[in-house]
Amino acid sequence: MITVSKNKRSFERDKKPFFYLADTVWSAFTNVSLEEWEYYLTQRKYQGFNVLQINTLPQWDRSGSDLNLYPFPTEDNQVFRFSTWNQEYFDRAKVMCRMAAEKGFELALVLLWSNYVPDTWASRLKDCNVMEYDFLEELVDKQYETFDEFKPVYIISGDTDFDTDRSIAYYKKVMDRICQLSPDTLKTLHIKGRLEEIPEVFLDQMDFYMYQSGHNAQNPAMPYLLARRYYDEYPKKPVINSEPCYEQMGFSRRMYGRFSRRDIRRAAWLSILSGACAGITYGAHGVWSWHKAGKAFGSLLGEGFDAPMPWEDAVKFPGAWDYGYLKYLFETYQWDHLIPIIDVCENGTEEIRVARSEDDSFVLIYVPSNTTVRLRGDYSGYRFIVIDLAERKVLYPDVDFHDGKSFVKMHNLEEDVLIIGKRV
Repeated sequence: MITVSKNKRSFERDKKPFFYLADTVWSAFTNVSLEEWEYYLTQRKYQGFNVLQINTLPQWDRSGSDLNLYPFPTEDNQVFRFSTWNQEYFDRAKVMCRMAAEKGFELALVLLWSNYVPDTWASRLKDCNVMEYDFLEELVDKQYETFDEFKPVYIISGDTDFDTDRSIAYYKKVMDRICQLSPDTLKTLHIKGRLEEIPEVFLDQMDFYMYQSGHNAQNPAMPYLLARRYYDEYPKKPVINSEPCYEQMGFSRRMYGRFSRRDIRRAAWLSILSGACAGITYGAHGVWSWHKAGKAFGSLLGEGFDAPMPWEDAVKFPGAWDYGYLKYLFETYQWDHLIPIIDVCENGTEEIRVARSEDDSFVLIYVPSNTTVRLRGDYSGYRFIVIDLAERKVLYPDVDFHDGKSFVKMHNLEEDVLIIGKRV
């Protein structure tokens, strides 16, 4: 089971530091066969992932599936009658969770996605499955009965906003009930892209913050702006970017283009060095919806993403290895809590992000485009290396120090880099 560290900025498992590296596989319980699941788990374990984010209910914008297995009665595999349970669905979901746990994964399970709640952006687009308020306690009891043996992270909401008192009341009821049933597990909220506000009524019950920098190409600063907001302005808790742009996701709102391996790497490092240092979530367009060739894709709704790749291709996207490498660096250098350093870089851009380790033994600099990095402060007591994050080459840069400033000279690598300064 994951717990919050004493520093209130990171996680532990079995009293050892735990870097939360999640994959988004929202549609697992409705779309993935057990044979596919075994292959998927093996692949993600190889890549270093240790958490799986799954929707316990049918994902509203999932891809088509021939499994036809759902938690509630349905005549069209889209509209559900919240009357009786399909026990086969929950038994099978438990088997999938057990398979994941046996391979060392922690589970982060969404209890109530936004389309099931009135007055959210999702239910305004598609309101056929809005639940009755009085059904919520029965739902949470069923979810607890099925999944609590795995001591998951309970994600109360999925991709939600909090536009009205009624929508807040729905989530508050779910939060209260799962806190009553499972007081020791971690609780959080998964909120919609670019949302900056969490209702105060939830703050005492949340163990950490998830924000979503999202899939909108017109808001490239969201990874670091939201990290700074939740790090600086909310009660001290771990922060995670739980949904950065997904690899090969089409830009939202039907804008032409897709997020590349470099884009998603940028989103991760901008988040990590800006306050969201407890972990990061990866997403592959084709895995989250579990897309199969020839099947319909549900996200012509909502933000209107372009079609995904088949899951067999998407699970092999190279960016997953980049996220695994990020985790490897954290574990190898034993970084726990990284503290953002503001106003130290004199390059005139917020795209270059700087952070330090809690004991000042390391300084980390993410540089998306090659340039001489000018730092306010004398870092002559540090030895610097530059890591090409695409090819993982290591370069030993020229560094100058004068007038109380430090200059990490422009190098000859072509991709975005992480500069690591270690005190000697």
